[in-house]
Amino acid sequence: MATKVKSEGKCRLCGKKFSKGAMANHLRSCREKSTAKWDTKTQRKTRTFHIVVEGSPYHWLHVEASAEVTLADLDNLLRRIWLECCGHCSDFEIEGTRYSGASDMGWSEFDDESMDKRLGNVLRKGMKFRHTYDYGTTTECQLRVVSEGAAPVKKRSVQILARNEPLDIPCIECDKPARHVCTECMWDGEGWLCDDCLDKHECGDEMALPAVNSPRAGMCAYTGGDEDEEF
Repeated sequence: MATKVKSEGKCRLCGKKFSKGAMANHLRSCREKSTAKWDTKTQRKTRTFHIVVEGSPYHWLHVEASAEVTLADLDNLLRRIWLECCGHCSDFEIEGTRYSGASDMGWSEFDDESMDKRLGNVLRKGMKFRHTYDYGTTTECQLRVVSEGAAPVKKRSVQILARNEPLDIPCIECDKPARHVCTECMWDGEGWLCDDCLDKHECGDEMALPAVNSPRAGMCAYTGGDEDEEF
């Protein structure tokens, strides 16, 4: 991006907004308040992981995932929220082992593991790992297991605890809010344009994609993710 922008997000538990740096500490205390309200006699609990995902310095997610769900489930969530455009292959790399969707379908030429592994069998507190989507125009996310805990069993076992709010990116020409990004100019940190300036842009509007809230904005044919932020 041509200019620095403010990145903050809303806690899905209490609705309050915090900066990227403050969100992890807030969620720790907010989760403690939430768990104090459980009826431990009637609510069956499951082991969970609090995972933070960074797609760029500005795009981030905090996810709570049951230890029973698989890497494929987590991959599906990332695709739905941030990544899916043309059905590209993806993988996780965890402590030197690659877990790929291509392996699940028998397409991989490498000695990859399947994504059918449960999170509880491959993750632990403090672990850092990586997710890659699309081996051509690649979007790479860095993930870290912030903590382990427990939560009531839910129908949906992966949920967003917090996500960065849509970024206030100014048009490079007039400082109005950018609504589009030029797929040619973005690689030089430029190309963020409002509706009016897109009409006059030298690359033409056929080279533009929507300026969506995703680290994949402007890449391949990506036009935005699912607003239903749970799997």
